[in-house]
Amino acid sequence: MTVRHHSIFICLLALLFGCVPEGMEDVNKEYPGLVHETFKESKKVFPNPERGFDDGRNWHSASDAPLTKQFLTVQRLKNRTVLYTGYYLTDYMESDIAPEFLDLISKNMSVLREGGVKCVLRFAYKTDMYETGHPWDAQPEWVHRHIEQLKPVLQQNSDVILCLQAGFIGVWGEWAYTDGFMRSPSTKEDFRTRRDVMLALLDALPKNRTVAVRTGRYKMNMFLDSYADSVTLETAYNESDLSRICAHNDCFGADASDMGTFTTIAERNFWKKESRYLLMGGETCQLSYHCSCKRTLEDCEAYHWTYTSGPAKVSDRWKEEGCYDEIEKRLGYRLVLTDLHHTPQAVPGEDYRVVMRIENVGFAAPMNPRDVELVFVDGGGDKKVYRLYDIDPRYWFAGEQITIDRTIRIPEDAEGDCALYLNLPDPEFALRNNPLFSIRLANAEYMWDETTGYNRLITLKL
Repeated sequence: MTVRHHSIFICLLALLFGCVPEGMEDVNKEYPGLVHETFKESKKVFPNPERGFDDGRNWHSASDAPLTKQFLTVQRLKNRTVLYTGYYLTDYMESDIAPEFLDLISKNMSVLREGGVKCVLRFAYKTDMYETGHPWDAQPEWVHRHIEQLKPVLQQNSDVILCLQAGFIGVWGEWAYTDGFMRSPSTKEDFRTRRDVMLALLDALPKNRTVAVRTGRYKMNMFLDSYADSVTLETAYNESDLSRICAHNDCFGADASDMGTFTTIAERNFWKKESRYLLMGGETCQLSYHCSCKRTLEDCEAYHWTYTSGPAKVSDRWKEEGCYDEIEKRLGYRLVLTDLHHTPQAVPGEDYRVVMRIENVGFAAPMNPRDVELVFVDGGGDKKVYRLYDIDPRYWFAGEQITIDRTIRIPEDAEGDCALYLNLPDPEFALRNNPLFSIRLANAEYMWDETTGYNRLITLKL
């Protein structure tokens, strides 16, 4: 499909002679009086913010080399916009975190911002159970002190944090093998110290960011009475604690229980429901029948996976069985413009109606706040932005179609070759004008303007 110029002449031809421009219908029964165009999904894989396969880096001391923009440039060339960043506080288990280590974290965040990548963030104390010995983690009072120290860093850099994994407790921060906290909690009282850590982490982040726990039963035992008390359409994104506790599964597809991630069907059903509204990500860790293409695609859809990584042997299996490309495209959201209805001719100073239908063919909705704008650019480059305040892309759920119907007023002084764009920018001040953090529609390549992050909808000649 090529870019079309829409004019009265074209419309008269269609009406008088029955000729219909490619991709347009001669009679628009759904929206009478509007021109109708249809679009197809691109087969291309490309980077989009806050989703996809991810890589990982860990830091153990303030002297470790920081991130570089060059490293992130390579990540984006591999279509990766998410980076797992782990910080090990082994040297500070009974002391404050050194200012130099805090500075390293802040510097890495700045490089992420510059490089067009966001992080999945985790803090822990030990990387193994045996070589470094006990204790495996810090005592609760030191954990809380460290969260207090990290809070300013998290607040100042939340724009490049996709999510914070709960961490801190246990080896690798996975909440299992711990000396500082009860090792096998079962009652609400047993979970109290862990719940206190979760509340501190939620407080350390702005309300628009989430904290991920390792299993659904942790969330249930800390904050719920039963698995039936899950987040719903009515309670999603209301900034309550429950609406901000998401999930990470670090042994996805490893065996029938994902290496203990799930112990009951109730837990599985809980995460299936929760992940419609809350981020799900993590990693694979070993080969099994459960990481076959058939099972992986079923689970990615059921649990709404947004990001993942893991050993090459698992991704190699996906490549051998033929689903790797589909997983890469569909992790998180993948938004396709399928239909566009619009006023036949734009006239300066007059109303112009546009109706677009977008289908999300990914596994999940966009999980963090996202703005929606129509942007009109005239032949001289002058721009008029129409902010759609009542639309929240976090409700653009997987497998569903979204219809946006808007009437805008064409600027009175508009002239020349003009265009109307859809812009889906990051709402954070430092990122909203950076095209690396804007969502690209999965349509023909000509629609995407990489210099602005805009998706071209219509070309108009005034």
